[in-house]
Amino acid sequence: MHASSSTSYARARFLHCALHARDTSATVRLREHGSCREVMQRAVTSGVSRFGAVAAGVTIAGGGLIYALENSVYASSDAVHPYHLPWPHRGNFASFDIASVRRGYEVYKQVCAACHSLKFIHYRHFVDTIMTEEEAKAEAADALIKDIDDKGNAIERPGILTDRLPDPYPNKKAAAAANNGAAPPDLSLMALARHGGDDYVFALLTGYFDPPAGIKVDDGKAYNPYFPGGVISMPQQLFDEGIEYKDGTPATLSQQAKDVATFMHWCAEPFHDTRKRWGLKILALTPLAAVVLIFGKRYIWTFTKSQKFIFKSVKGREPPKSQ
Repeated sequence: MHASSSTSYARARFLHCALHARDTSATVRLREHGSCREVMQRAVTSGVSRFGAVAAGVTIAGGGLIYALENSVYASSDAVHPYHLPWPHRGNFASFDIASVRRGYEVYKQVCAACHSLKFIHYRHFVDTIMTEEEAKAEAADALIKDIDDKGNAIERPGILTDRLPDPYPNKKAAAAANNGAAPPDLSLMALARHGGDDYVFALLTGYFDPPAGIKVDDGKAYNPYFPGGVISMPQQLFDEGIEYKDGTPATLSQQAKDVATFMHWCAEPFHDTRKRWGLKILALTPLAAVVLIFGKRYIWTFTKSQKFIFKSVKGREPPKSQ
């Protein structure tokens, strides 16, 4: 009996020492690695960091893949991507080369206006942008505008600033009939309506070549790899010294294409320079407006946010006690 009690006491003593040693080692580990909350915070932070790294890697890889697919050229593609050119009006603080826009209008007037319209452009848009008011009035007066007189009769009169540039054809059917069934499109928004913008217009106007073997080009059409399908209904229109600029600039093929592409972009955004000037003014006034708004908000809301309401019971007017 005495031996059995000694054995039980020894076993209990051993278990107590083992538990104490385990608790001591756990306490030491907590002291080494911090509290449980700190351990959890480190684990969460590590997980977030790993997730952020993985997400950033996937984003970069996906963006690179999309860029490669977007800018690649396949042999099966029906058009060649236009090459990028350093246009002077690109950039947040860049403006149009007005001399180039004026020359581009000369190209449009002497070459493009025979088939293409500019239905969104009025002569008043030329004033104080690419022409003076007198020049714009003289330009409008040179055009014959179809109108109706007071008696309802159809007449032709000299243009005024409020008139838009005249159309070369009375309607689309007449335009298609005069161009082998393909109606020339309006050029007002063409610089923004086509993928590539100015680069596309320049490449299209300078990209006429002899058709390669295996491509059939019908009569009245031309081969241009920058046009979807490669076959375009408009033959080449610009040639070296095809026109004569008023300012004496050599009228090479590339110069004419560059100028008319710039003019077409100006037609799509006639208030391009004005918009950017207003943007600069707004950026200059934004810090001042922010300071005024911040201090004005603090002045208006100071009383509302700092006031306190304390409800006190008046002697003799205590609320009835609930029973």
